[in-house]
Amino acid sequence: MAGHNKWSQIKHRKGAADAKRGKLFTRIAKEIIISAREGGGDINSNSRLRTAVQLARGANMPKDNIEKAIKRGTGEIDGSTYEEITYEGYGHNGVAIIVECTTDNKNRTVADIRHVFSKHGGNLAENGAVSWNFDEKGAIEIKAEGLEEDEFMLQALDLGADDVEKSEDIFIVYTALADFYKIVTAFEENGFTIEKAELTRMPKNTINADDVAEKLLKMLDKLEDLDDVQKVYANFEISDEVMNNLS
Repeated sequence: MAGHNKWSQIKHRKGAADAKRGKLFTRIAKEIIISAREGGGDINSNSRLRTAVQLARGANMPKDNIEKAIKRGTGEIDGSTYEEITYEGYGHNGVAIIVECTTDNKNRTVADIRHVFSKHGGNLAENGAVSWNFDEKGAIEIKAEGLEEDEFMLQALDLGADDVEKSEDIFIVYTALADFYKIVTAFEENGFTIEKAELTRMPKNTINADDVAEKLLKMLDKLEDLDDVQKVYANFEISDEVMNNLS
């Protein structure tokens, strides 16, 4: 499994994944604002916005918050002007790290990120230094309950998916970046209930981080805690034994 997925599972078992509901809502709202700004406020014609709104509903974000975020994006009401920026760097054992941000103040954002890297044993790098080692993919999560695995996988592939994996009670459907929103729509039209749909980055190769797991995960958590950070990716592997000790 990819490093960022294992990291996500660790945090989930520790009860830390998206524990701060307010921060989660802020991140989703930023995605809605940018989606509406770039593609308009109609979820029927704006696939990115529809996916962001779906994510918001899955997180039980209040309807009023969703509507306000859309209106901020379309300019109907005033709000901050956000832009998307990506930073790259290295962590312990040379682990490659990508940090995706949405910010209204680039100077503040880069200063915060540089501070975390420096304080926790990593370092920022030039754009392109590590991104070559990640493939951009779509990831669609669908509850496995009531679905026959082989049949579902065949249907997912017929709808254009690149790959499917099962993680506990969830099917994760991976798509090419260009096909993501089209395949999300295809699953909806075929009656599947989508739990989560998002763009992600999958490492092409990974680095074992058993000996630095605690330090590395602490740095990644600190990066994720920054207000301007939307997502963090890293290309590490941690053994099940070490993962269990961290749980």
